[in-house]
Amino acid sequence: MTTRIKICGITRLEDAQAAVAYGAHALGFVFYEPSPRYVEPAVAAEIIARLPPFVTTTALFVDAPAERVETVLAQTGVDLLQFHGNESEDDCRAYNRPYIKALRMKSGLDLDAAVAEYPSARGILLDAYRPGVPGGTGEAFDWSRIPAELASHIVLAGGLTPENIAAGVRQVRPYAVDVSGGVELSRGVKDHNKLKLFIEEVARADKS
Repeated sequence: MTTRIKICGITRLEDAQAAVAYGAHALGFVFYEPSPRYVEPAVAAEIIARLPPFVTTTALFVDAPAERVETVLAQTGVDLLQFHGNESEDDCRAYNRPYIKALRMKSGLDLDAAVAEYPSARGILLDAYRPGVPGGTGEAFDWSRIPAELASHIVLAGGLTPENIAAGVRQVRPYAVDVSGGVELSRGVKDHNKLKLFIEEVARADKS
């Protein structure tokens, strides 16, 4: 199986185009203003308008008011929603748009029970847990906590880099992987060499 690759925290057209050229399947745009990777909806819309077909565009929110989500959807026309806060399933499915739900791997989390709370999700993204930080920590978690029977529905995130991604893919065999900080030159600016290497390492792991 080909592991799908999402590059998150896109803020510049040249980074989006490079990610797609190297083989990324999806791009993520962060609409959570405290994030250093926040992008204005108008900027995201300009980037999305210049992408080729068959690239999934994703809007990331953290406990955003419904009006905010609706406004971003209207401005950008993104394909997929990604929720990183305490949103309920009803909250997530309210926009008549496919979504993925992020779960932070806090110690003691009953992952099976948490996943079962979102039966309508297209996928579940697993991220590292740090108190008060909804994502983008740059930290990895213990991948052995992911049950094998869930792996094919999981988007693996949290502290992924070109150096560790092959090991993560081989161990977990997730449906997809999601990277942001691990392929950056600075916050919100992608390192194109790291992008290329990350995507090559995923492909290499798929063959092993």
